[in-house]
Amino acid sequence: MRHVLVLPLVAFLSACGPSGGSQGHGGPGGMPPAQVGTITVQPKLVLAPFEYTGQTAGSREVEVRARVTGILLKRSFLEGGAVKLGQSLYTIDPAPFQAALARVEADVGVAAARLDQARRESARLRPLVADKFVSQKLYDDAASAEAIGEAELKAARARLTEARLNLEYTRVESPATGIASRSQRSEGTLVSGPEVLLTTVTQVDPIWVNFGIPDDERLRLQRETDAGRLVLPKDGRFEVMVRLADGSVYARTGRLAFADIRISGQTGTSDARAELPNPEGRLRPGQFLRVTLNGATRPNAVLIPQRAVLEGPQGKFVYVVDEKSTAQARPVEVGEWAGSDWIITGGLQPGERVIIDGVMRIGPGAPVKVADPAANK
Repeated sequence: MRHVLVLPLVAFLSACGPSGGSQGHGGPGGMPPAQVGTITVQPKLVLAPFEYTGQTAGSREVEVRARVTGILLKRSFLEGGAVKLGQSLYTIDPAPFQAALARVEADVGVAAARLDQARRESARLRPLVADKFVSQKLYDDAASAEAIGEAELKAARARLTEARLNLEYTRVESPATGIASRSQRSEGTLVSGPEVLLTTVTQVDPIWVNFGIPDDERLRLQRETDAGRLVLPKDGRFEVMVRLADGSVYARTGRLAFADIRISGQTGTSDARAELPNPEGRLRPGQFLRVTLNGATRPNAVLIPQRAVLEGPQGKFVYVVDEKSTAQARPVEVGEWAGSDWIITGGLQPGERVIIDGVMRIGPGAPVKVADPAANK
């Protein structure tokens, strides 16, 4: 019974409307067209930054190990503090190596004296053997003694060089400029040469920022580049900006230093690395931050405010004003955000007017009136 009453009522109201049932000059029920704000589609060049999550790492991380065996007498650095290349970090008891050096120096002296004696003997016999005053064998023995003396002196000098090196190695120096880690051994410990790790030094200037590029995003960027919608910097020379965990922007910019062609089977990303100057040491290894790659551009991008892009059953759409001043729904393809705008990658043509204000007061086919045509872009 309800349906029987409603249908005649609807027909009556339609027939009695001030426009005679036509909406060509007004809204439903004779209401005036909704006032809307629009922009005119005008492709333009826009920047295309890419943002990822990264983690800092030292550009060099070297292990500090002793080269000789001995008792650790002294640690000469502050754990977690800055150290310089060649700075003494540890001292191993030098006394045994000083004694060994003195002993080898004496051996060199003995070998040199024996060689001098052999040379004098050989020189004395050389003219005598020519005049047949001594036998050839006696001269040959003297010449052999001289050659043996030269070899012994060389061997003694080699041992002297080794002893001097061993004494120098009792001063364990930093192999790089950077930040020292905690000490793995304390004073009084017997250090058995290179087998024992003493500490590590991490170089933080420049510092590296490692991050991953998802494979699906890489493929999308490749498609857009091939289609001419995206232009990447020459030779991949992206400028890198980082944002710290507290939201602040790091004052210095860097460059993209490495991008791997391999895709990780575990994460589905390809590894990339940026290099940033860090002379004040503000960035420390292990920090998480946001990485922004700058340098890419979109030469013919269409920007639409986010509030103008609606979501429907078939996906995203916008309202455009046609030649009859009515709102028509237009499906669009969107890319990423550019500030407060969407980048529209498909669905709109240059010169079309897109409704950006008043979209909640209209529907498909509704008559509209541009509130301020002079404001159109």
